[in-house]
Amino acid sequence: MEKTLALALAASTALSMGAFAQEITEFRIGVLGGENAQDRMNSFQCLSDYTTEALGVETKVFAPADYNGVIQGLLGGTLDMAWLGASSYAAIYLQDPEAVEPVLVKVNLDGSIGYHSIGFARVDSGITSLDDMQGKVFGFGDPNSTSGYLIPSIEIPQAIGNSMESGDFFGEVKFTGGHEQTIVAVYNGDIDGGVSWADGQGNWEDGYNSGALRRAVDAGLVDMNDMVEIWKSNVIPEGPVVLRTALPEDVKATMIELMDNLYENDAECSYGVFAGENLGAQPVTHDTYLSVIEARRAVIGN
Repeated sequence: MEKTLALALAASTALSMGAFAQEITEFRIGVLGGENAQDRMNSFQCLSDYTTEALGVETKVFAPADYNGVIQGLLGGTLDMAWLGASSYAAIYLQDPEAVEPVLVKVNLDGSIGYHSIGFARVDSGITSLDDMQGKVFGFGDPNSTSGYLIPSIEIPQAIGNSMESGDFFGEVKFTGGHEQTIVAVYNGDIDGGVSWADGQGNWEDGYNSGALRRAVDAGLVDMNDMVEIWKSNVIPEGPVVLRTALPEDVKATMIELMDNLYENDAECSYGVFAGENLGAQPVTHDTYLSVIEARRAVIGN
């Protein structure tokens, strides 16, 4: 792993470390659910190390079992930073508009900042489209996931002309607990089809360039040649990296700089943090998520 990022920040760190130590005693990063906790911790270890060096205080990484753990941590002020999905950001904003600030968004290899909810099934199931899922078992991920619940819960009923209540079109609709759980459940034949997220770029057999499917391939959990895509959502705005609004401004500036330069200074670390191939991050504002906020307000309420 390259250590050039630490060198790039060394001068500013030397000047500000004492000030940071007086302002904060530790820095806490939350990681959304979607894969097992140890894999999430491993993916963020490099970022934790860089953060400790940049701020001069201990960095702790928290990987709650579900999305709500990170949401509540940011709302309650026990987490300082996280890379959220758009729906999770909307959940926080709808409960406390001042809790966090969206600062950066992941950039795909083509320069875009969108991704898709991807529906999939096993090749040997004979399912090739949503129509073939009638009477079958369908899996959502986490109720606070954009691609694993919010967007497909809106777009799939439009596609099938029916609700997603168990027994209306699908035989059963259930939550699996997260993206990795959905992928593995479909792969193992425990459910017939489900949804997860990917940038939709690159090769299917790789799990696309980035996203939960790519993570599952990298972890050796699935062979995508045994899976088939049966549905793809419209483009969804990639979720933001957020910082707790109450953090000192110089701490926020340092973390924005660190995250903004992560890909250029350590592409391997950026790959782990942003779930696959990417071109780093770019600035983003609240306005990018207005449509998702309204969708969540309509479907979930908060």
